[in-house]
Amino acid sequence: MVVRSGYIDGEPCWADVVAPDLPAAQHFYAALFGWTYVDTGADFGNYVMCCKDDRIVAGMSPPMPGSEQLPAAWSLYLMSHDLADTARRIDEHGGKLLVAPMEIPHNGRMLFATDPSGAAFGAWEPGRHTGSQLFDENGALCWAEVNTREPTVTDFFYHGLFGYRQTRINGGGKRFDYSAWSLGDADPVAGRLTMTEAWEGVPPHWMVYFATDDTDRAVARIAAAGGEVQHGPFDSPHGRIAVVVDPNGAVFTLISR
Repeated sequence: MVVRSGYIDGEPCWADVVAPDLPAAQHFYAALFGWTYVDTGADFGNYVMCCKDDRIVAGMSPPMPGSEQLPAAWSLYLMSHDLADTARRIDEHGGKLLVAPMEIPHNGRMLFATDPSGAAFGAWEPGRHTGSQLFDENGALCWAEVNTREPTVTDFFYHGLFGYRQTRINGGGKRFDYSAWSLGDADPVAGRLTMTEAWEGVPPHWMVYFATDDTDRAVARIAAAGGEVQHGPFDSPHGRIAVVVDPNGAVFTLISR
């Protein structure tokens, strides 16, 4: 079991989902991953900590007042130990702050932004909360990639943000443009996929991946739990993948290594 007590700057460290129908979402992810839940209370907007094997792995919340009409979505957070500097870099490299650095009492600080292509993401400066306590384990975050129609601009932006080292991945044709991003000499921590015409109508976004022991068995539980399968399952060089939708319409990806 990969237990994490912290992350370095630029690593995907946390994901949370807005769930207009919170009971339906909790039932779905409990059936899919075996998650249990801890409601942090009204002072924190009834933000819910999702747990796997008694360790915190993700967050869930009802919509903020005034945002009830926004579509449900998973949001990714990248680690930053200096949120003020990250906010400055976002502005300098063509991004846009949606939520300026703000304190989450006792837990840390967060911001939310869009990159120049329009993909939304968060950054997290740790306090008591240091991110997902499991990584690349069944029911936990294991990968993330930004899907964009502007690869050059997007690569420049995130390199300026965290200094990612970029490696082009050969997908067997000109129509597949994928890069893996690493920090220093370590293994890749995230990726960037160029969207083609097959993505018509889908806005740029960060896709979050959750690990599962068996993608096919997980997919078999999706419909009964109130979700649906969007693509797959299909094989990839890194594992068996399925893109799925939860009962509220939030999209994420399953992968078994």
